[in-house]
Amino acid sequence: MARLHFSTSPPRCDRRHWLTEDDIRVVLSRLPSDTHERLRSVHFNDRSRGARCLGYVTRGRREVAICALPPRISFARFLESGQSPTEFGAQRGAQWPALAIRRYMLYDVFLHELGHLQLVNANSHDERRRFAMERLAEEFADRWRRTLWAEHFEHPDPVHNRPVRDQQADRLEPIV
Repeated sequence: MARLHFSTSPPRCDRRHWLTEDDIRVVLSRLPSDTHERLRSVHFNDRSRGARCLGYVTRGRREVAICALPPRISFARFLESGQSPTEFGAQRGAQWPALAIRRYMLYDVFLHELGHLQLVNANSHDERRRFAMERLAEEFADRWRRTLWAEHFEHPDPVHNRPVRDQQADRLEPIV
């Protein structure tokens, strides 16, 4: 993980980066090294195309980008079937607290993008068959989120654990 590079571009207007390099490093330290051996760089940029994209993988399948987002955004359209806002510490129909947004970006979006780096068929010449596409990337994120949240992780930042009831009402300010 020492070879991992990070880059941050300042967001425009009122957009914000919800995650930090430390957040990513904590999650990667909790995962087996073979799940992130292909990862070379993580970019924090402002290419969300009007809040339509939360993160993406570059064409070389070695870099992940996490996009800056506006301070008020609805995540309902990004939730997969079977997911609910309460899973991340938010209430349906209400503004998501900063902690829930950070938890979603880290334990759903980042893990999903990391899932795209997983080799499915190493012998295939077709990139679509060689690496995990949407369904497998989402399964990867769901499986590792459940695994990581199964046990309490001793860390001062509550974003790294399953939400508890009193955190759902927490209205922390986002990272600037």
